[in-house]
Amino acid sequence: MSLVEIAILVIILAAVLPIWPYSKGWGYLPSGIVGLLLVLLILMLLLVPKVAHALF
Repeated sequence: MSLVEIAILVIILAAVLPIWPYSKGWGYLPSGIVGLLLVLLILMLLLVPKVAHALF
């Protein structure tokens, strides 16, 4: 996974935060899911670099 893809995930995470007027009713579920995906992808890159590079 490249730095660009991680940056895109961070931007998506910022977009689903419940601070925007259109998403106040969503709660923390969307940002929690995207945040969890981001953490899992970063952990996968750090702990298993050979497998991560084979997948991406």
